[in-house]
Amino acid sequence: MTIADYTDAFWQCFFIPTPSLTEKNLPNQAGRVFIITGGYAGCGKELSKIVYSKNGTVYLAGRSKDKADKAIEEIKQAHPSSDGRLEFLQVDLADLASIKPSVDSFMQKEQRLDVLTNNAGVMVPPDGSKASQGHELQMGTNCLGPYLFTKLLTPLLQKTASSSPPGSVRVTWAASMATLFSPTNGVVMESAGPKVHGQNGVNYAQSKAGNVLLAKGYQAEHSKDGIVSNSWNPGNLKSELQRHVPSVGTMLMGFMLYQPVYGAYTELYAGWAEEAGKEEGKGAYYGPWGRQVKLRDDVRNSSAQKEFLEWCEKETKPFA
Repeated sequence: MTIADYTDAFWQCFFIPTPSLTEKNLPNQAGRVFIITGGYAGCGKELSKIVYSKNGTVYLAGRSKDKADKAIEEIKQAHPSSDGRLEFLQVDLADLASIKPSVDSFMQKEQRLDVLTNNAGVMVPPDGSKASQGHELQMGTNCLGPYLFTKLLTPLLQKTASSSPPGSVRVTWAASMATLFSPTNGVVMESAGPKVHGQNGVNYAQSKAGNVLLAKGYQAEHSKDGIVSNSWNPGNLKSELQRHVPSVGTMLMGFMLYQPVYGAYTELYAGWAEEAGKEEGKGAYYGPWGRQVKLRDDVRNSSAQKEFLEWCEKETKPFA
């Protein structure tokens, strides 16, 4: 990392500007449909709450129906005047076999999809943790699952974009401050796929850089369809992501962690702000609490991107 990279990391953590798009000035979302993976916890739940409060139809996608039902009831009670709708969508991003049935279920209910927020993820699980198909858990959950989920939802995104205002139909991807600390080129590719590093923190950073590469690749492929693809660092937040972090580490991080709603503002900007759908905002990388921030040069121009995308396609093809 260069001095400029460290400087940018500092400004993504401290002296953060006031968010420009919040629940106070988000336009009415009536008639629009959204999927938020992990939409029942952390900043995903806060984002669900904001969009529902503006009359949007929101699918909270994830593994736990119990958690989703609890969040849905809480959100409804907080916004009793909303004309929106909240639904649970069953999907396990760590199990590629669960994704097509989830998408099929959604397609049976909806005729449009305006914004897909790939929010869910895992961070530094116990050493050796694997996804259902045997991939390193963070790479499987954070990259392969969202890749396949997005791919299968793309026809509906294309259909929606064809009759929607330019730049309004979007896919957004969860990166992280950890992207700055990912390996050279973001992802290290070996003959069998992304390298599994000896440190779980490096594997996490690699998966977050992988999401940046997925966002960039999707933008390049689907810009012609009118779909915008952005990635974002939500900010340093208090959330369930820290559940595997040792207590000492949690205490050390505590002084620089913000409430989840601020991460939701970052996601809201990337997925809903008018500026983020304009030509100069497409395919960009957004940071706290809704502004373009820099990527490391070797991640932004990664020579591993093509090989990584091809690997994601190969690994998920049997489940499409």
